[in-house]
Amino acid sequence: MTMHTILTAEQIAELKYPPPAGNDVEILLGSLERMRRTFIWKASGVPDEQSRTVTVGTSTLTLSGLMKHLTHCEYDCFMGRFLHVPPPAPPDSRPHEEWYFRPTSEQTPDVLLAGWQQATQRSREIVAEALAGEQGLDTMGGLVWPDGRSQTLRAIITDLIEEYGRHTGHADLIRESIDGVVGEDPPD
Repeated sequence: MTMHTILTAEQIAELKYPPPAGNDVEILLGSLERMRRTFIWKASGVPDEQSRTVTVGTSTLTLSGLMKHLTHCEYDCFMGRFLHVPPPAPPDSRPHEEWYFRPTSEQTPDVLLAGWQQATQRSREIVAEALAGEQGLDTMGGLVWPDGRSQTLRAIITDLIEEYGRHTGHADLIRESIDGVVGEDPPD
């Protein structure tokens, strides 16, 4: 049996940065939590109309759209790929980008923030439960692709870090264009 770090969902949520000399669990989850904190700092606290406004060049991305998309990514990674439980899906036949990046009129920034918080909390619980198991980060996800491959928890976390990295950069540019907020990490 390999030794691995076990963290509760609450301990995961308290991580702010990856430690400079931590183990795989601490570095991966510290990186993910830093990305989550930075993204939500950039994407929240903006009035509804501005949160839905395209502000950067020819891009159609908005802060509200990014928050909706990353909420879906949280569910897709840990419920869909890891637990193999279908995450919430589009209620209609709109194209992927239309549904996952376009909030409805009822999905205000506060509603989207609450949904994102619920999704990240569920993700932390799923990760904590997996870390308590014998395989830790090497636990295989339940989704098996048609070619027989599946992902480890480590690979799924890494995918989500990459997703947050890309979209936190988008949120950074959009937020700066709205009200000039800049910075790498949210104020404590």
